Amino acid sequence: MKDLEMQSVNQTKLNIEAIAELFPNCITESHDSHGNLKRSIDFDLLRQELSEDIVEGTQERYTLNWPGKKEAILAANAPIAKTLRPCREDSINFDTTENLFIEGDNLEALKLLQENYLGKVKMIYIDPPYNTGNDFVYNDDFAESTEEFFEKSQQTDDVGNRMMANTDSNGRFHSDWLSMMYSRLKLARNLLSDDGSICISIDENEIHNLRRICDEIFGENNFISQAGWQKVYSPKNQAKLLSNDYEFVLMYAKSINHFQIGLLPRTEEMNKRYKNPDNDSRGVWKAGDLVASGERTGGRYIIKNPKTNEEYTVPPGKHWAFSEQKMNEMLNDNRIFFGLKNDSFPSFKQFLSEVKQGRVASSFFSYQDYGHTDGAKKEFISLFGDNGRTIFETLKPTKLIQNLFRITSTNNNDIILDFFAGSGTTAHAVMQLNAEDGGNRKFIMVQLPELTDEKSEAYKAGYKTIAEISKERIRRAGAQIVAQHSTAQHSTAQHSTVIPILRIQNPTITLH
Repeated sequence: MKDLEMQSVNQTKLNIEAIAELFPNCITESHDSHGNLKRSIDFDLLRQELSEDIVEGTQERYTLNWPGKKEAILAANAPIAKTLRPCREDSINFDTTENLFIEGDNLEALKLLQENYLGKVKMIYIDPPYNTGNDFVYNDDFAESTEEFFEKSQQTDDVGNRMMANTDSNGRFHSDWLSMMYSRLKLARNLLSDDGSICISIDENEIHNLRRICDEIFGENNFISQAGWQKVYSPKNQAKLLSNDYEFVLMYAKSINHFQIGLLPRTEEMNKRYKNPDNDSRGVWKAGDLVASGERTGGRYIIKNPKTNEEYTVPPGKHWAFSEQKMNEMLNDNRIFFGLKNDSFPSFKQFLSEVKQGRVASSFFSYQDYGHTDGAKKEFISLFGDNGRTIFETLKPTKLIQNLFRITSTNNNDIILDFFAGSGTTAHAVMQLNAEDGGNRKFIMVQLPELTDEKSEAYKAGYKTIAEISKERIRRAGAQIVAQHSTAQHSTAQHSTVIPILRIQNPTITLH
């Protein structure tokens, strides 16, 4: 007879788990009546998620807080009266592609994407401002009621007013950056599919804070890795302290239970180890050790070379790596090798066709595998000529992003989003990988038409905004990729390199 459960289901625990699925940022830790830590709901934060106004509260709990956090939640949740307007004059094959380039504020773009792309994006890659004290952050001053925000959002803002310099002398230096990132990451999570993931490039200035807010938004149990990308191939001798040779890529899954890790391509060096000295019909193989350390029950027995009848056993303190039954099966299947002259200690054949057709990624992203900043600059110059040396300064190599696509298991028809498009590297990486493997991945790029400095080389070259640089890179990269690939891949490359452009605008209202 099966023992009866003497306690009913803990409905409170089930409710907390249900809330955690919807609002992982509202899960925290608190003490029970015995002083033990328990998983709890941050009701102040949950009330804020369900409110259209700022909610105040002083409940003691484990949390990351900063001035403006509740305004950031309000900014993420508040509706906007905006729409996406097609810009056919700037687009290429607008009606035949599923790629998107959205020109406008990425907070607004993320809201507008919720309707059609909710739960459909497989992978998000972003390279946001690093908050070094020399860059800009989005100015989301939404400390107001929903009604006021809705009214404000119908105004046409000057492009420059959407950004602000965030120098380290700013009293809200970290707070402003955190607020800007928090609201956008909350909306981005909604767009991810259950098996989707996000990868964020960042340096040491905000990695600690970014990881904390990602733990809140995505849930710390969905953390994949804090990888280090080796961005240069040699140390900088002019460094005052240590040469800063790497940055981070922070990786989170939407749901770790649904996420599947991908493999990187095998290297030529790995495959060179496989030979076929006995012309086995199963292909190339390498010798594997049949002996393991330590003694085990049943691990010491005699095996016999079927051609010479010579017998072999393991040395003292060792054991055969396979059971006697398994070893006999391998002998009968010609998987045990005794040397070309049948006079060597046995080993077993590891066939290349039967091993993982890839390699597990390390959390150290070496420049050999992921590229470096000099390589990123050369890619850009190959598209823009010598002007490319100074048009855009902070670049990522396509190799870095392509391998992130592989690690996060993006497949042929997956959607990839980058809402800090910058120079357009992510779109370039999508198109390049599609051309190489025949895939049909789609990209969604979002870039604010941030004005370039009138003294900059970009402005002198005719690029008045960062968005103009992004669009031009995608056009040029697409043309280059189509020209470089064979006729057999031409149709795939041609299809994946088209670009439709949309701009965020206030809706046209007609009064009758």
